Parts: sequence; structure tokens; C-alpha cells
Amino acid sequence: MAVGVSGSLGSLTALARAAAEARRRGAELWPVLVREPPGGELSARRTTAAAVLAEDWERPARERLRTALSDVFGSPHFGLPGQALLVRGTPGPTLVRIADREDDVLVVGAGGRGRLRRALWPSVSRYCLARAGCPVLAVPPSPLQPTPAAVRRRNAWGLRLDTGSLEREFDIVPRHRPGPVA
Repeated sequence: MAVGVSGSLGSLTALARAAAEARRRGAELWPVLVREPPGGELSARRTTAAAVLAEDWERPARERLRTALSDVFGSPHFGLPGQALLVRGTPGPTLVRIADREDDVLVVGAGGRGRLRRALWPSVSRYCLARAGCPVLAVPPSPLQPTPAAVRRRNAWGLRLDTGSLEREFDIVPRHRPGPVA
């Protein structure tokens, strides 16, 4: 079972779901982080310092994969047969190439993209769904995902956070401190 990992909240949700499916099926788990070199593949081939650029590209990508595994499993070791892979290439085509057998399952995060983002960056999940030769499990984002994004935006703009709306949205009962004992 191959799962695309980018470090985004959607990919972490997909990784957790893929691990649960792999356990249930007794399958291997192959978390895959696919990264394009800065400037794209063609740019990386043209430069004379390709080895230095490859090292500069690989170190943060490897750390991102390690962090994603730690975020989901508590450590970089996920306790299932299989291996985490760091692959250089374009994410959609590379994931489809890795999960190329009929009995493979490819797990990708899906959804949570606005119109602008869809226009500027192609969807890896849509590419995989349209072209994979194996079953593809497109995992929707967590229903909690929009809330942290909204909090980050409000913090970036220096806006006050309305915790009352969070309490209402998630049915949080505020804790009342007991008054002084007489």
C-alpha cells in the first residue's frame, strides 16, 4: 500500500488511514514523499552544481518525511512492514509509477483546495484517480482542518480570535472555576 506524503494536514490524514488499512489487510505500507528539485527537473539537470543542489534538496525533504511519520506514529518508525521512500520527480506521475501493480492500493489526500489553488497547482489526487492502474483511495480532509487554517490566518493578520465560535463549532463546554470556599 503506497501513500503520498507531503507533510500537509491532508497527507497526514491519508497516512493515518493508509496505516489503518495496511494493518487491517496485513499489507506493507510504503509512505512516499515525492519532491521536485527547486526550479523543476529540467533546471536541476542543466546546472553544473547538480550534486550540491541534490543534497540541498534532499535534506529538507527527508526531514519533512521524518516529521510526517513522527506526527502520525509518534516516531519515524511506523511499526508495519514496508519502507518510507523519498523520491525525486513530479508527485502525480511518480506515485502512479510506484503503485503500478493491480494488487497495489494508492492512498492520497483529497479535497480542501480553493479555486485559486486549483488553478495554480495541479491536483495530485485527481491525477492519480484518473491514471492509476490500481485502486486509489482518496481520503477527504479532516473536518477539523479548516479551523487551524482560519486561526493561522487570523494570527497572521493580527486579528483577535473569537474562541466562542470555536466552542460552539466543536461543542466545547467551557470550564468554570469553582468560587472560593466559604
